[in-house]
Amino acid sequence: MKQLKKWIILGVTLALLGSLVGCGKTAETSKAADNGNTSSGSNDKNIYRTLDEIKKDGTINIGVFSDKNPFGYVDENGDYQGYDVYFAERLAKDLGVKVNYISTEAANRIEYLQTGKVDIILANFTVTDERKEEVDFALPYMNVALGVVSRNDKVVKSLDDLKKDDKIIVISGTTAETYLTKNYPDILLQKFDSYATAKEAFENGTGIAWANDNTEVIAFSLQNDGYTVGIPSLGSNDTIAPAVTKGNTTLLDWINEDIKKLGEEQFFHKDYEETLVETYGSDYKETLVVEGGKSAE
Repeated sequence: MKQLKKWIILGVTLALLGSLVGCGKTAETSKAADNGNTSSGSNDKNIYRTLDEIKKDGTINIGVFSDKNPFGYVDENGDYQGYDVYFAERLAKDLGVKVNYISTEAANRIEYLQTGKVDIILANFTVTDERKEEVDFALPYMNVALGVVSRNDKVVKSLDDLKKDDKIIVISGTTAETYLTKNYPDILLQKFDSYATAKEAFENGTGIAWANDNTEVIAFSLQNDGYTVGIPSLGSNDTIAPAVTKGNTTLLDWINEDIKKLGEEQFFHKDYEETLVETYGSDYKETLVVEGGKSAE
């Protein structure tokens, strides 16, 4: 009888231990679910949701800028607008889900993907070899290079002409910061975390110039009087593309196929007409737009 009681006590103890361990896993899964993630699409470093998991949930989380008109911004009604957002809406439609927009900044785009906070980044994300090591890029949808904008009373046409104390504004986590740090280590950089703070500082007299994607500095000069893009192209010609968490092949493959299909209907030319033509006019269309993942020859 005593032996039976021992076995009963042991069985109850093991059951309780198993329950506690199970609760721990459930709590972790719930935490991931609260962030829009599931454990099945994860590895040692990254967390992500597979294509089927996104479809099942009915919502896709897309990271976009909220302060970078005309590419990603929030309008007076509180709605997201812009070239990237127009594309995001179509991706969600083709996937048959709703969009949950997550406001992102340049410096946290990779982090948001790796932690599963977003499924896709559509935030003027330039494709670079360094970034390819941390995220997976889909086919491109825009061409880009770096550019430098300055004030009309002191136009910067060459970085070699800068004086010792002259400062260039950059946004942390951008290709402009990386390029200048590597190729012009002696230039003083004034770094900001967001487009909005960089823009405000530049308008208030900080820095002799502002280096960023040429699409962005051209837009800034066109939207604000008193500024000139003295260096319209700096460094190499690159592309902008959607990015997903590294290893999320099901979502990546689907995006690539959708971009190819969109190219057949000249979707990105329409996107340009709807969101960018007011800023750039028609002159830049063929230069900037990448249709179906292939740049014009």
